[in-house]
Amino acid sequence: MVPMKKPRIFLSPPHMCGKELEYINEAFESNYIAPVGPHVDAFEKEFCNTIGAQHAAAVSSGTAALHLALQLCDIGEGDIVACSTFTFAGSAFPIAYQRAIPVFIDSDYKSWNMDPNILEDAAKEGQKKGKPIKAAIVVHLYGQAADLDPIIDICTKFGIFLIEDAAESLGATYKGNNTGNMAPISIFSFNGNKIITTSGGGMLVAKDKAIADKARFLATQARDPFPHYEHSSIGFNYRLSNICAAIGRGQLTVLQDRIEKKRLIFTQYHKRLSSIPGINFMPDASFGKCNRWLTCITLNPKETSATPDRLMAALEKENIESRPLWKPMHLQPVFKKYPSYLNGVSEDLFKRGLCLPSGTNLTEADIDGIVAVMLNEQM
Repeated sequence: MVPMKKPRIFLSPPHMCGKELEYINEAFESNYIAPVGPHVDAFEKEFCNTIGAQHAAAVSSGTAALHLALQLCDIGEGDIVACSTFTFAGSAFPIAYQRAIPVFIDSDYKSWNMDPNILEDAAKEGQKKGKPIKAAIVVHLYGQAADLDPIIDICTKFGIFLIEDAAESLGATYKGNNTGNMAPISIFSFNGNKIITTSGGGMLVAKDKAIADKARFLATQARDPFPHYEHSSIGFNYRLSNICAAIGRGQLTVLQDRIEKKRLIFTQYHKRLSSIPGINFMPDASFGKCNRWLTCITLNPKETSATPDRLMAALEKENIESRPLWKPMHLQPVFKKYPSYLNGVSEDLFKRGLCLPSGTNLTEADIDGIVAVMLNEQM
């Protein structure tokens, strides 16, 4: 007999709670299926209440939210935008959409996020050359806050418009404040792998009501208030659908449960692996509390013969998904011609790092099995 294949353990799959169906059924019964409807409005309000934000606009993806954010701070062709280099490409692609010039900023080891000192170096050099940085996109990577206070000070000093990319950090905090709640504009993602999902979706959060209103206007094809279709601005088809918003409302009800489970998963991995020579975990920066969206490790080649590639291959043989850390943007072929300010941290983490399965439906037995595979690779 052919042996049964083990069920796939995914890196971070969606996890429905059941409440979503109640809201979805309401949408079907009311026939609000298009990208308008009461669930969209309710999702925006409930999201604001959850993170303490003032205003929000629900859109089709985190990337769409970031694209709108750049539009709203008047980024256009030739403008300079600083961006964390250690991130997913969705943080940087919208800069290209606007024909602006990305400048990639390296990380620090304490948080794996944008190094404020390097941002300041880039800002000083840009000012000196007459090419000032106009906006900065700071990413809260893998659910951990960047060190925002010095970044905010630098942006204020040099007149840089700050955007928080909190796509991975919903529920994480910085000095007691929720991430995505300190910059003038912030964005979140509800992609299927995020801590809560709408299947696909995002949110733009703003301190100024006029900015959120403009985001909704642009996201709905920039239709002017006429009985016919009138457009005085270029718009986008970026609005979140009422059905997806219904899913999001259900997911919001279990957000704290999901965060607690993510942190428990990290604790379980840490308990089993932290004493193994050569394994280190993403640090918990002293200034915040990480949501542990993904449990991430690095391997020290001086202490272990295991490598990320070997571990991924061994896990894949057991039908277990893992993934390297983000490849820095300055190493991506599509961005190789753009300026970067580097200290070697992001490249080092990329070479030595691995994301472990972190889905909130993982059992302790699943984690035991994952760890056993890893330890078999001569840890």
